[in-house]
Amino acid sequence: MKRVFSGVQPTGNIHIGNYLGALKQFVELQDENECIYCIVDLHSITVPQDPKELRKHILDVAALYMAVGVDPKKSIIFVQSDVSGHAELSWILTCNSYTGELSRMTQFKDKSKGRESAPTGLFTYPILMAADILLYDTDIVPVGNDQKQHIELCRDIAIRINNTVKKDTFVVPDGRFLKAGARIMALDDPMSKMSKSAENVHSRISLLDEDNKIKKSIMRATTDSDGEIKFDFENKPGVSNLLNIYSAFSGKSIEDIVAAFSGCGYGDFKKELVGIVQEALTPIKKNFDEIRQSQELLDTLRSGAERAGAIAEKTMKRVKGNFGLGF
Repeated sequence: MKRVFSGVQPTGNIHIGNYLGALKQFVELQDENECIYCIVDLHSITVPQDPKELRKHILDVAALYMAVGVDPKKSIIFVQSDVSGHAELSWILTCNSYTGELSRMTQFKDKSKGRESAPTGLFTYPILMAADILLYDTDIVPVGNDQKQHIELCRDIAIRINNTVKKDTFVVPDGRFLKAGARIMALDDPMSKMSKSAENVHSRISLLDEDNKIKKSIMRATTDSDGEIKFDFENKPGVSNLLNIYSAFSGKSIEDIVAAFSGCGYGDFKKELVGIVQEALTPIKKNFDEIRQSQELLDTLRSGAERAGAIAEKTMKRVKGNFGLGF
C-alpha cells in the first residue's frame, strides 16, 4: 500500500478549482492507499493573518475535508503546526537547498510581484512544502498542475540528500496531477487560475456559496461574442473553462456536452450549468454544517496529530541520525 500526502492552506473558503484539483483526488485515493491530509497553517502565515480568522479557517478546511468525503477512519487528517517535525525538517532541507533554485520558483516571482524585498517565508515556502511531503515517506502527492515545479524541487532535494548523505534518507515522491485540460480558471478572466484571493468574488465559486451566488457568478462568467458552444481553449477560453466545469461535475465528456447544446446560446448553457453546480455542492454544504460545530471534528484533528506525529517521529530519527544530529 502506497502512502499519500497532501495539504490545503486555511486561507478562506475552498473553491471548486481546489476541490476538483485536489480534494476530489483525496477522496478517490483513500480506499487503496494510506492517506495523510494536512491543513497547512504554517504556509498561510507567509502573509499576515488575523489569528482569530486563521483559527476559524483551519477548522473550516478540516470540516470541508470531511464534508467532501475524506473519511478519518481511512485517512489521517491533522493540522500542520501540531506536528513539530514539519518545521524541524524544513530547516534541515533549507541547509541542503540553494538560493538559485528557489529564485526560479514561478509562484515566488508571482507573489513577490517584482519587489526588491519580499517576506523570507515566500522565498522558502517550497522548502517547507518539501518537508511536509518527505516527513511522511510519501509515495504520491495529489496536487493541481500549478504545483508541478514544487514537486520537482522536492524530488531534487530528496535525491540530492540521498546521493550526498545516505541513500535511504528519503523516499522520492511522485506527483499525481490533473489530466491535461481539466484545470479550472477564473470565471471573469479565463486566462488566470481561479483564486481564493482574487478581489472579484464572482471570479470563483466556493464550496459553501449560496445558490444565488453560484447563479450570479456563472451567469456573469466571461465568454465571447460568437455564440458557439465549442471547446477551444486558445480561441474560446471562457466557454472552454465552463465546459471543463460542466464535465467535471456532471461526469459527462466535453464532446457529449457540446453535442447536447448544439444550436443553443450561452444563456441556455449557463442556466443548465448553474443547476449542475448547485446540485453537486448541496450535499457538501449540508455535510459541512453538520460537521463544523461537532466534537467529532476536534477529536479527529487531535487523533490525526497523534497518528501523524508518530510517523514523523520515526522519519526524523532516521534523518537526524543520517546527518549526525542528536544521540
